[in-house]
Amino acid sequence: MTAVPAHTDAVPAHPDTVPARADWRDTLREATDLALLGFAVALAALPVLTLAPAVATASAALHDRSVTGAWPDARTSLTRFGRALPAGSAVSAVALAAAALLAADLLALTTGRVPGGGPALALTAVVVAVLLGYAGLVAVAVGRTGGRGWRTAALEVARTCPQRPGTWAAASGVCALAVVLGVLVTPVAVPILGGYALAALHALDARHPVPAPDLS
Repeated sequence: MTAVPAHTDAVPAHPDTVPARADWRDTLREATDLALLGFAVALAALPVLTLAPAVATASAALHDRSVTGAWPDARTSLTRFGRALPAGSAVSAVALAAAALLAADLLALTTGRVPGGGPALALTAVVVAVLLGYAGLVAVAVGRTGGRGWRTAALEVARTCPQRPGTWAAASGVCALAVVLGVLVTPVAVPILGGYALAALHALDARHPVPAPDLS
């Protein structure tokens, strides 16, 4: 006599458990939000020394967006910006001074005023890209703490970058591409590139995040 197998009812997957696919309107909304974020950073960075606080505030907003699915309100962002001004102004001064020195070095190599030619120019360009990638990852780490902790974030990223060279190289590529495109496109589109580049850095870092700076 053949044994009758026990009756089991397969539970069908509930339709609500299937993740909805983002349509073109969601993609357009996301692209518009990132463009507006880039313009907000550009506007806040007009006094020049507010560049780092503006980037920190935008990075914190992107972190909130990735964690909660919603952007922070204007009051929260303004509070973060004001809180980031003292330390961020010093960071801006250092970053702008370094950028000016590197730009002068590249210009001198390009015009032939210093020896080295093509190899030295290529090496300097690689160094610039690597430093940009490092700075981008620092901005991402600062975003996890509401736009604060630049010094701690810089030390933490410097420690972890050699441990994940792939992420560092990808971040350098994102920043270098943004700079090249920024030179090629019309100036009004540069802030849009900034918003997209910062979002891309957050997406890259999300796979192996640097620990958030300890501000205690």
